[in-house]
Amino acid sequence: MATHDSGHVTQKEGLHKGTIGVLGIVFFVVAAAAPLAGMTGAAPVAIVLGSGSGTPGAYLLVGLVLLLFSVGYAAMTHRVTNAGAFFAYVGRGLGTNAGVGSALVSMVAYLTVQWAIYGFFGAVMAGQMSAQFGIDLAWYIWALIALAIATVLSLLSVDVGAKVLGVLMIAEMASLVITSLAVLVDGGPEGWNLAASFSPSSIFAGGLVGTAGIAFAFAFASFIGFEATAIYGEESKDPKRTVPRATYLAVGIITAVFVMVTFAMITAMGATEAVNKTVEWSTVEGVPLANPANVLITVANTYVGTWLGTLMGWLILSSLFAATVAFQNSASRYLYAMGRGGVLPKSMAKVNGRGAPQNAAIVTSVLAIAVILYFQVNALDPILNLFYWMSATAVIAIVLVEILVSIAVIVFFAKNKLDEGLFTRVIAPVLAALGLAFGEYLLMSRFALLAGTTAPDVDPTVTAWAQSMTGTVLMAIPFIALVVGYLIGVARKENDEAIKDLVS
Repeated sequence: MATHDSGHVTQKEGLHKGTIGVLGIVFFVVAAAAPLAGMTGAAPVAIVLGSGSGTPGAYLLVGLVLLLFSVGYAAMTHRVTNAGAFFAYVGRGLGTNAGVGSALVSMVAYLTVQWAIYGFFGAVMAGQMSAQFGIDLAWYIWALIALAIATVLSLLSVDVGAKVLGVLMIAEMASLVITSLAVLVDGGPEGWNLAASFSPSSIFAGGLVGTAGIAFAFAFASFIGFEATAIYGEESKDPKRTVPRATYLAVGIITAVFVMVTFAMITAMGATEAVNKTVEWSTVEGVPLANPANVLITVANTYVGTWLGTLMGWLILSSLFAATVAFQNSASRYLYAMGRGGVLPKSMAKVNGRGAPQNAAIVTSVLAIAVILYFQVNALDPILNLFYWMSATAVIAIVLVEILVSIAVIVFFAKNKLDEGLFTRVIAPVLAALGLAFGEYLLMSRFALLAGTTAPDVDPTVTAWAQSMTGTVLMAIPFIALVVGYLIGVARKENDEAIKDLVS
């Protein structure tokens, strides 16, 4: 029975309780962040176009902002346990209509990021299988195979998916830690240069509205997925203890790995030569950053051995696949919660005998199939179009909801005199809201770089807000979803009690 603190009971069958613990949730969340994919994809771009040797500091500051966000976020888990965590928290603080609005934004975020990863996975898998084994299948075939497996796992008990992700994540994290430690023990050509990576003058070199802003934008984009801990609250063991622990642990692990790996990459190349080396190692046929993954692979080849560089090429695929499984779970649980709350058809709230959100998982997969086939039929590139467009849209949506959650935490604890301290109730969420709002500004102003939707005859590395009409539409989607969701909340009075339960 799905029961919430508000006292509403909405259906006789719900997600299975007590099936996942702290480590299981952490596996899902870290897998969604896809550390290896982030370090091979976003980090080299942040180094070249952003803060250069100061990039590790940018990741550290973003991690601290998200840790501040986690303080209020974790505190809310003591008051609300709901598979649609984000919009439940917004609803508690800012009202039912705002909660429904944030629900649609969350749905946009988790669907689009899943579609993005299918494009990236399909393209990388097609290239790898062709180069290594001579198997020439189109990207969309590999994407659909991954989708089929992710769907099966999402229909099993949540702990089964956690075990699969646990194995993949341990291998992925091991490769990053081994490479980083090898570099840091060696010291690289110039030795450790902490000032070059962590001093304010290095981190903010070029200004926040200039190159430093680009580094921060890509750093924010790399953390997408960390906030999914509370989604598994209804299925966790003792959610009021499990979810906060999992949140802090996940944010801490992701931040530590991102900072350690980027610092190791800078050290491996030498702080003074980091930008030039990144350009050199990522250039294909005269195009810089055409193969950003080769930067970390080259570091692994040089400081550990070619065996790890080769293995890392495959682990990038396992990282992407793990992320598809994680986001399949996240998206289906959001659809489930919205069906249970009356925003979507009630059929979305159906669970199978294993306690998994059956219909929501199937709908999530059907939508993904439609998007993959649309991009294939229209000859749109799986990386340049599907991955960049959808991932950029997703991160705008996620940060928007995080801002709303931070504000909701402040309002909720102002209305309800509970035992949380001043730091938890006010200071941390205020600082988080300000940091996230500025992060959203940076993401939007550099959307053309994130999405690859630059307006004609404009250099997006020099000019902010340089997106084409396609970029403008993509960037507007999360805000349109917020307004539409708010209006749905206003209009659906016949489901008033159900919708109130959705956000409680």
